[in-house]
Amino acid sequence: MTARPGQRVSHRRGSARRRATIAGLSALGLTGAAIVTTSMLSTAGAAASSWPSDTGGKPVSETVPVSGTYDGGMKKFYGTGDLGGDGQDEGQDPVFELADGATLKNVIIGTPAADGVHCKGSCTLQNVWWLDVGEDAASFKGTSSSAQYKVIGGGAKKADDKVLQFNGAGRLTVTGFQVEDFGKLVRSCGNCKKQYKRTIVLSDIDVTAPGKSIVGINTNYGDTATLSKIRIHGDGKKKIKTCTRYQGNSSGKEPKDLGSGADGTYCVFSSSDITYT
Repeated sequence: MTARPGQRVSHRRGSARRRATIAGLSALGLTGAAIVTTSMLSTAGAAASSWPSDTGGKPVSETVPVSGTYDGGMKKFYGTGDLGGDGQDEGQDPVFELADGATLKNVIIGTPAADGVHCKGSCTLQNVWWLDVGEDAASFKGTSSSAQYKVIGGGAKKADDKVLQFNGAGRLTVTGFQVEDFGKLVRSCGNCKKQYKRTIVLSDIDVTAPGKSIVGINTNYGDTATLSKIRIHGDGKKKIKTCTRYQGNSSGKEPKDLGSGADGTYCVFSSSDITYT
């Protein structure tokens, strides 16, 4: 959950699983790209292969603050200078920082990716793609139990550890997302100094191996995770854990693993909600 002091891990993996870009996607307009991408991801059984092309590169040397709605036009944003890190060191600055209620859409985050996106309160990430996750792809940090975080469409790959880090309070809903070559898709912080009850809902997700865990929650804080329409590709031996339960803490220690799988209380799903291809 927390990198060891001084640890800097290079997570670039020599992956042979290059995915073909959908023909003609780069020629679409911004609204069309968002709609078509979301449509492709919401089709049951769709293979995790629809990675979009960018419309140009945009280096970022300082965190971009977002309030209201920011449409990136499918440009590829990448860190330079102080944002030029791509390791697992904790405490890195993000490429984008969203104020409470903000929306970030139609963005590709390239490499270096620093700490991706931070949400200070409720936020929406729509059609946001991470090509090579740095510390985390996105971190959700609102402190209100009524905070709502939504990830709609998009995808992430090459995440050595976490993709979506849930540090704050409230509800995180992820739909139409795809992930490949990752550690954990969603993790409720296991050892943050301030802990909360967290609700996680995952639906219409394409997961491509290798990967370790789809979601991790802390049962002692009342976390729940509900899974539906989860499609796992390339994991014939079913090594990817679906929902892992932990005993979290606020002391910074590694949380205790309590087991994984559906239990009807904290990890809520049935066998038909998970399919393998």
